[in-house]
Amino acid sequence: MKTNSLYITSMEPGAGKLTVSLGIMELLTRRLCKVGFFRPVVDDDAQSDSDIELIRSRYSLEIPPENMFGCRAHEAKAMVAEGRFRELLETIIDKYKALEEDCEFVLCEGLNSQGFISSFDFDINLNIAKNLAGPVVVVFNGVDKGVAEIADGLKIMADSINSEGCTLFGAFINRLKPGVLNSLAYALREVKGVDGPIYLLPEEKELDSPSLAEIVNSLDATCVLGDHESLTRVVKQCKIAAMNLNHFLDYIEDGDLIITPGDRADIILGTLATFYSYNAPTITGILLTGGLIPPENVMQLVKGMRRFPVPLLSAADDTFTTAMAVNNVKARITAGNERKIALALGLFESSVDTGEIEKRIALAKSESVTPIMFEYSLFAKAKVADCHIVLPEGMDKRILRAAEILLRREVVQLTLLGQPQKIEHLIASLGLELSGVNIIDPAESPDIGNFAEQFYELRKQRGMTREAAIDAMSDPTYFGTMMVYNNKAQGMVSGAIHTTQDTIRPAFQIIKTRPGVSIVSSVFLMCLDTRVLVYGDCAVNPDPDAEQLAEIAISSADTAAMFDIEPRVALLSYSTGESGKGAEVEKVRKAAEIAGKKRPDLKLEGPIQYDAAIDPQVAGTKLPNSEVAGRATVFIFPDLNTGNNTYKAVQRSSGAVAIGPILQGLKKPVNDLSRGCLVADIVNTVAITAIQAQAVK
Repeated sequence: MKTNSLYITSMEPGAGKLTVSLGIMELLTRRLCKVGFFRPVVDDDAQSDSDIELIRSRYSLEIPPENMFGCRAHEAKAMVAEGRFRELLETIIDKYKALEEDCEFVLCEGLNSQGFISSFDFDINLNIAKNLAGPVVVVFNGVDKGVAEIADGLKIMADSINSEGCTLFGAFINRLKPGVLNSLAYALREVKGVDGPIYLLPEEKELDSPSLAEIVNSLDATCVLGDHESLTRVVKQCKIAAMNLNHFLDYIEDGDLIITPGDRADIILGTLATFYSYNAPTITGILLTGGLIPPENVMQLVKGMRRFPVPLLSAADDTFTTAMAVNNVKARITAGNERKIALALGLFESSVDTGEIEKRIALAKSESVTPIMFEYSLFAKAKVADCHIVLPEGMDKRILRAAEILLRREVVQLTLLGQPQKIEHLIASLGLELSGVNIIDPAESPDIGNFAEQFYELRKQRGMTREAAIDAMSDPTYFGTMMVYNNKAQGMVSGAIHTTQDTIRPAFQIIKTRPGVSIVSSVFLMCLDTRVLVYGDCAVNPDPDAEQLAEIAISSADTAAMFDIEPRVALLSYSTGESGKGAEVEKVRKAAEIAGKKRPDLKLEGPIQYDAAIDPQVAGTKLPNSEVAGRATVFIFPDLNTGNNTYKAVQRSSGAVAIGPILQGLKKPVNDLSRGCLVADIVNTVAITAIQAQAVK
């Protein structure tokens, strides 16, 4: 089956279409540059459709929201009620075709199965899908359904699709309990008439639980205390605090949203105090009712507890009305909630044969590579590598948020270093789920004595004493490096709170360089609009000599190949070819000669100016017969000053995504983070480290 569109629909409310939409969009955007997203009808009660906003935001679709849907619900209802269904179809098709012209593939997400002539929703969806000529993906809601009921639903679905003249691409049965999921896998072999694969997705309670942000938006509440990230916490259950504190404390559970009048200072302060007890449950937030805010002296106490903050919200209605409203909040996956997005994608990718779906879509890989496509390829490669990465900075909030995303997407296995009790308390206070993470306290590890003795043996010729070696192993960065040295982890990522020297010095001393490599260097992966370039060295070596520059060029070419970038290496200078003279040009010329002799297989040019290396027209004038000029993918700068300034200039002026620095030349991978890094930077760097570790293996 070859198609350039799919139509995702469901037969009933709450099936989880968006989880499937996200999973398929993830597959599409890994290979194609111009993917569109379209909804035939969207609700009236929102300025913008939440599913459209999520897809636009996550996949950086440069498509105006108004071009991504056919019409509003009130318009559709009026056309159907007045017998103008053909006009409705024509309106939807016109909008869809306009979008299709600018896209390589369009994913359509059908009408919501509630509120819009609900008894005919599925038939209307099939009619629209048929007119858009897209194969149909059906999503079933498996909640509280038995095997027989699901099998009957599949037969009804297949009959409806066949009678409507549509093509079934596949069916997803979502939100299945473990017992039903296992039984259903066998029972589906007996279901006849379903022409397409059937995928089973287990129930994930967090996806069905609202976040604090959703509650705030739905109730028009205000956030008295707390930041944006704290509002991504999920509410597992609600507790109304009506009794005295000493009785109420017995009822608190992990994940509770505590609902209490705003003048109950005893409940507010007593509940917040649970954050300072390792034995108490961890609540998600406190919602004050009646529009009441605690007096200033109480708020001063609350603000003094910011070390482990819990969101403090306020709603205008009374406690009963507020509790009922909270109970009616629908859980959603929204653009700002990276935790739920990661969980949904992890669920999809672990439950579904994504390779089979890609083959059925028969995607032709785009020659262009966008930043999004490249970042997703990192995840795919890292998953295949199946590596164990150690993160020494276990008490950094960004590290913990990144760790949750990595574990939910099943990208790597992780070890955090630090005191387990403190890290677990911080994880709970941030509302994160890191049940699959390993936590080691270097000071309490049974490995510390062996590691110290090994370090002493490695460094005793340079004056290392056993006492100093033991002291060094209490440092998480040294301990983590020794874990990599002993194959207890395949790579390490640090630097969120440590300096570059703190991160790479232990690697120099313990792991050391690969055979034949005398220098550790770095590259940045520069993700431009439609291609990825490699810049080196922009972070480590201030002024490499010709021999070192040649090694940097070779290492950078190998790094490029590791990430499926064909290495065409340009050694940069202020002149091209034989046109310039001077010590700096001669250094680059000599480096090019050395690199060419060491690696005759590489396509390599130098000295060459940047414009001649990247622009085919300039190259045609300056070096018309070069394999590299105008087509370079690896750019080697003559010194750190030039490289660092250039990568930052390109990053800031063009909007390029700069991934790195990536260290190269070590026997095993260790990578450094910027102390100003974002969670996404950490996630990408860990994935890159796993890919490097796979190359070592």
